[in-house]
Amino acid sequence: MEQLNRGETPKKEKFNFKEKKENTVHSLFEVEHFLHDFRNICKGLKLYQILRK
Repeated sequence: MEQLNRGETPKKEKFNFKEKKENTVHSLFEVEHFLHDFRNICKGLKLYQILRK
């Protein structure tokens, strides 16, 4: 990162919509897979409890 002199404000980066969109889609994809895996784990635990009895 650039060294700022006293009284200077940092330059704002240009808003990159394409990059933000890709990051958002990727994050939602990861959340969706996490929830799907969590549901499968819950189903497996329920099946284990039923078969254990």
